Amino acid sequence: MQTLELTPSALALHKQVNQTHVPYPDHLSVGELFSRTVARHPNAIAIWHQDHECSYQQLNIHANHLAWYLLAKGVQPGDVIAVSLPRSTELIVALLAILKAGASYLPIDAGWPEQRIHEVLGQACCDYLMGSENTRHDTRFSRYHVLAPSAVAEATEDRGDPPLTIEADAIAYINFTSGSTGKPKGVPVPHRGITRLVYNARYACLDENSRLLQMAPATFDAATFEIWGALLLGGTCVLYPDVYIRALRLQHILQTQKISVLFLTTALFNTLIDEMPQALDSVGTVLTGGEAHSLRHMAKALERYGPGRIVSVYGPTESTTFATYYPLCELRNEDTALPIGFPIQNTRVYLIDQDRLCEQGQSGEVCLAGPGLSPGYLGLPDVNRERFFECLIGERQERLYRTGDRGYFRGDGAIVFQGRTDDQVKINGFRIELGEIAYHLNRHPQVRQSVITVTESPQGEKSLVAFVIAVDPSCCPEQLRLSLATQLPAYMVPRHIQLCEILPLSATGKIDHRRLLSTLHPLGEPAYDNQ
Repeated sequence: MQTLELTPSALALHKQVNQTHVPYPDHLSVGELFSRTVARHPNAIAIWHQDHECSYQQLNIHANHLAWYLLAKGVQPGDVIAVSLPRSTELIVALLAILKAGASYLPIDAGWPEQRIHEVLGQACCDYLMGSENTRHDTRFSRYHVLAPSAVAEATEDRGDPPLTIEADAIAYINFTSGSTGKPKGVPVPHRGITRLVYNARYACLDENSRLLQMAPATFDAATFEIWGALLLGGTCVLYPDVYIRALRLQHILQTQKISVLFLTTALFNTLIDEMPQALDSVGTVLTGGEAHSLRHMAKALERYGPGRIVSVYGPTESTTFATYYPLCELRNEDTALPIGFPIQNTRVYLIDQDRLCEQGQSGEVCLAGPGLSPGYLGLPDVNRERFFECLIGERQERLYRTGDRGYFRGDGAIVFQGRTDDQVKINGFRIELGEIAYHLNRHPQVRQSVITVTESPQGEKSLVAFVIAVDPSCCPEQLRLSLATQLPAYMVPRHIQLCEILPLSATGKIDHRRLLSTLHPLGEPAYDNQ
């Protein structure tokens, strides 16, 4: 076990920040907790989807019926069942049924390449796949036992929960994240991680009066919060009715369905703030995260919505969706980045630099601890030893996860995000922080939004590239370069600044750097991208 170097002041700082313990049902499974919620609120509306409502009692009857069907088909506790269903009441029934049967769900996207689907299901040792009737006839899935919920006879009475004892540390679901080796990494998440996420939440009010919008793909861990943040506490999970997010449609749903808590990716949040800020006027709490926030967008949001309604949230999949939160109450003149804030309930954060606990103001790697942590990546023992480690901090034994993110403690105990450890690139011998370039570029009055990345020539020469959404199409990239040259050393000024109308998003709502680079014009060609 590793022992960190520390000073009394560094230890005291971390002890103060990490006073996050609150009671929560850490010994119960998600299925058991849902059943208890049904007993308290049987007639409350659990799901709204396209003008159809489903009560807690109805949802429980359908989930129990499907759970018994799964067991009859040979599903054993501990099995992994892939799920490829569109956002629907049927999807929620399937997830609940899988958990009640003692299995784990693995959301997949039928639009993935066949090779990725087989890679993911193979890593998870998955033999079962739950999908639509069309899935049964899809040759890509011929090697799996395909189960279609629609083929199960309609439940007429509740058979009750299957008589299984499901431990809180059993795996509830598996999400796959991109891996640096080119292969996706499977992140198993225990039941306890979900309950720790939603019970007695510090970052938002979650109770029987909550109405949460479920908009994220099931393959994205934000869906964990959107679904279980409602269903384990007696609230209503409102399913966004379309595949694609459209601002006018979103505004209509938010207002007519009286959404009280909403999660938006950073990119979608920025788009709404720029193009349709009124869409969020009726929402009680807007959570946003996934990428570093723009201070300009946050300033506009603070001015329009007032203090406390916008909450920045941060957390990797490996810590069950959220790990820290920061309510936007003010922006300080000296701020160069929005803090990622304070640890959420039952979560601990440590900043570590070269095996030493950081003091206030000292930069270090963000390491996370607590019941939200994954037990480790599937089938990657070497990576697990690198990213998850046992550590003695003072007199406390902790299991920590290295996030690969860097930050420092501000005077009030909030953590300020400083970028990825791998966001620090080295070009021609110079270490460069991409976030620092973006900060200065985003402050330019002609810049609405920007992304900084690195391109590499066939000869291996690296250079900085900036993709910019301009306030005015007449904006001149060369003027932006000249402006940056007055604020940054020459080696930090992007060689190429390309204007674009949009910043393409990935399926999880984050900026898609690969697609951006595919649109890059060679130097000397027109720099405006009319994509």
